[in-house]
Amino acid sequence: MQIRGSKVLLTGASGGLGGAIARELARRGADLVITARSRATLEDLAAEIGAEVEVADLSDRSDVERLCGLLGDVDVLVANAGVGGEGGILGTPTEQIDFMVDVNLRAPMVMAGEFARRRVEADRSGQVVMVGSLSGVVATANTALYNGTKFGLRGFTLAIRQDLAPHGIGVSLVAPGFIDSAGMFAENGIELPKGVRTRSPGDVAAGVVKAIESNPAEVYVAPPELRLSAHVGGLAPALSEVIQRRMGVSEMTSER
Repeated sequence: MQIRGSKVLLTGASGGLGGAIARELARRGADLVITARSRATLEDLAAEIGAEVEVADLSDRSDVERLCGLLGDVDVLVANAGVGGEGGILGTPTEQIDFMVDVNLRAPMVMAGEFARRRVEADRSGQVVMVGSLSGVVATANTALYNGTKFGLRGFTLAIRQDLAPHGIGVSLVAPGFIDSAGMFAENGIELPKGVRTRSPGDVAAGVVKAIESNPAEVYVAPPELRLSAHVGGLAPALSEVIQRRMGVSEMTSER
């Protein structure tokens, strides 16, 4: 799908990844609607790139419904918002579970469904881009909720891709690995093992551009060795668990 001239609704625009995605799409001529909880951050970004601002909390279902009401003339939905940082399942209250499921999984599901219905009714093509994570491919200790929501998002994305293809609506998942200055691991101060390479927010933005323009099923934003380890982990979770234990991953993810 062509970005220039398309109207794009981007969630999670106040974070490091969201800001990079918004700037790249604006540079390519998109008509942007940016949304997040922080009005001040959104307004600063909007002044820079010329976007429309919609303040919304994706854990508030009425806010999600309000955003759905804006989807009638949107050509591209980029569901980028996400939260992490739980302290492991033994120390996570029910309220935190609800919050993470609402933001990471329920909101993008609801918005993608409403976007698709409106495009089908109007007999118009469109593109859905879900920003997931390699944590939706392979699990790690002490990140059960993040893993669970990202696994769910990946499954939902790949399923609706099949549902919507006959209607000319593309659906892609962008799955970042470790990002050097943004994302769940960076924002929670988790120190990576020596030798683990990262990618930048700009690389994630480039992945979103690729998803919109080419409609691949998945775009992995990670070095080749990390993509390989994620696929191995997905195919052989018991082996991945042993490797992670030897690397001290559980200790790494518990220190935050």
